[in-house]
Amino acid sequence: MNVRVLRTESRRSVAPWAGAVILVGALALLYGLSGPWWNGTARWTAQWTSMALWTRGLLNYLWPLAVGLGALQGLRDHRSAMSELLTSTPRPAWHRAAVLAGSSALTLATGFALVVLVGGVQVLSNTAYTHLGWLPISLVAGFSLVAGAVLGMGVARALPSVLTPPALTVGALLLTALLRQYTDSALPSGSLPNRVTLLSPAVDGARQVLLTPSASVHLGQTLWLLGIAGTGFALLVAATPRVRLLALTPLLAGAALALLVLPSSPRQTYVVDEEAAAPVCDGPVCVTRTHQARLAALADPGRKALRLLHGALPRGQAPDSVRESTALRGIGDPAPRSRRHVLVDFEDKLFDSAKGEELTRSVVALGIAPTCLARSSNESGTLEEATAQSIAASWVLGDLKPLDDFYHDPAEQMAEARPVWKKLKALPPDRQRARIAALHSAALSCDIDVLDVLAGGDSR
Repeated sequence: MNVRVLRTESRRSVAPWAGAVILVGALALLYGLSGPWWNGTARWTAQWTSMALWTRGLLNYLWPLAVGLGALQGLRDHRSAMSELLTSTPRPAWHRAAVLAGSSALTLATGFALVVLVGGVQVLSNTAYTHLGWLPISLVAGFSLVAGAVLGMGVARALPSVLTPPALTVGALLLTALLRQYTDSALPSGSLPNRVTLLSPAVDGARQVLLTPSASVHLGQTLWLLGIAGTGFALLVAATPRVRLLALTPLLAGAALALLVLPSSPRQTYVVDEEAAAPVCDGPVCVTRTHQARLAALADPGRKALRLLHGALPRGQAPDSVRESTALRGIGDPAPRSRRHVLVDFEDKLFDSAKGEELTRSVVALGIAPTCLARSSNESGTLEEATAQSIAASWVLGDLKPLDDFYHDPAEQMAEARPVWKKLKALPPDRQRARIAALHSAALSCDIDVLDVLAGGDSR
């Protein structure tokens, strides 16, 4: 198949329109809707892996379109009443099928590649951490569009009806909905067995920036897609009912091999990217390689906060370093806490835009009263916990101020904090220090009544 033949085929088919639909449809979904892909550290323009996962998440809608457009392409010869004429020519059937499938594959892959390019250009300006670990995610996504289109062509060639394209589109949409993964827990999961769920061409986006699919997921899904493409191509070539029945062999073989390779547990499906999670440190202050651009702003406030914490907490109880949290956590699960480290989560708005003294205050607050009920784009924590952290930081720094945590109104924090602050400051210095130590212990054990602890059991 030379370039001239492929160019001619593209001009006389719906292939260019298929690529345009994928490109315009994807960008319309990304920019026309305000979704989770625009929020948090895992937004689609923030990091390479997040970009790849979010663009692949669009396949919940784009893959059925690719199947339907492929079916429309497969009906071309039937609509033009040329099927018998083409079979009488000396040109091999597989050659005609390769040209037909190749033109659509090229335009679909190009359309999706342009979507990835749009995201990649923005990621380049937002992160200093560049890697190629995201590439298999996008390559499998592009291949899934091609495989879906080829399958649609083959089915339409075997069942040449005007109803075939819409029926295949709706069927593919229902299939992706049935196989859809959800990210309400620490790891994405689905309503079906994990191996079956992973047969979906799409993923449900990225919720934690360090998560990435494992190698076995890429391999298993590639085998499954090869089976889909193989069956589609065989149906394009098949001329008799018996051969069409045999054409299902690649699909069944691909499914069997994929189910053997795909992991059975979500814990083996999505793993922490060890390279992205590797610590980058400036003295006792460390962040992950993914967020290494934030280290310069965090280093000095972090060191100052550690010195203040050593003066505020009893000997041996103060944390000795500031580290970015890398633990997997589901929505609603307690946030990770540590006696040795102040664990910073950049999903928490406390650390999103704070700088200088405000950042020092945030680290001090978290060091004395580690967060139990996390604050992120999906969670807001509690007013009582935020108030206790505000009081703790204010006690260390000397002035009563609310934390600018975005989730709770400063006026509401102060309304809760003033009576507790008045009682705390009325105590002798050693009693005040004991209350702060008690608050630290209660927060480490995830006691949600931390404000009562700080008030001596009577915050109301």
